[in-house]
Amino acid sequence: MARRLRVLGSTSAVGDCPTLYEDLDTGEVVVQGDAVTDPDDVAQLKYVKDGEGFVIVPRSLLVDFAPKEAADHVPEFVPQQKISEFINDGFEHTAWRLETRTGYLSDQQMPSYQEFLRTGDTAGEVGHPWFDGVRRMVGSGKRFERVRLVDSPPTVGQRYLLACARTNVAAGEDIRYLWRADAERHGVNLSDFWLFDSRTVARFHFEGERTVGMELVTDPAEVLRACQVRDAAWHHATPYTAFKAQVPSAG
Repeated sequence: MARRLRVLGSTSAVGDCPTLYEDLDTGEVVVQGDAVTDPDDVAQLKYVKDGEGFVIVPRSLLVDFAPKEAADHVPEFVPQQKISEFINDGFEHTAWRLETRTGYLSDQQMPSYQEFLRTGDTAGEVGHPWFDGVRRMVGSGKRFERVRLVDSPPTVGQRYLLACARTNVAAGEDIRYLWRADAERHGVNLSDFWLFDSRTVARFHFEGERTVGMELVTDPAEVLRACQVRDAAWHHATPYTAFKAQVPSAG
């Protein structure tokens, strides 16, 4: 059965080598480069088995794109305060969020959630400090962007977020929506994360609808993967106003 390979990165022009790939099923890394064929070079290699080949790659390719974390690594959760530091002036340009869940326990604990269940509409937590922070940072030139996956039909939790999104948008966030079936077709296959300045990922971990922890990831391969997911999601997602018109009962 053929491997399913994803490009991790390259230090050369399009179509040339060297390049690193990741096997999506096993986590193994495949290296593409110029073959080592000189007999004197091959003679210096140790423990060579039949069928093995050798390639040359620049050190920068491994430094910049080789995975730094083991596939079975145990995540080290960081305090919410450290995540908040990234969101509150810890990034320089862009904070980008992917939301993939059918619902969030943190939303259900908000007074506005109960309002939504009663009336079918809500403006969300209008006076929450989050919105003051967003307005201040957007005013300074930074960007807050989100893509939210939505099931068909949308869940109660997804309808709630759509109903109160107008408050986020009014504060300066750019929120877009992607049907889950389209997300799967376009390779948007990661769980929730924040991506800051295309260099730091804050990855969420869940038990059901409850957030149990977050970890900060700077491994270049993981960051690149998040960037690829972001680019696909942002390209195919529908802006808030247009999507809201497709689900008018959301408020």
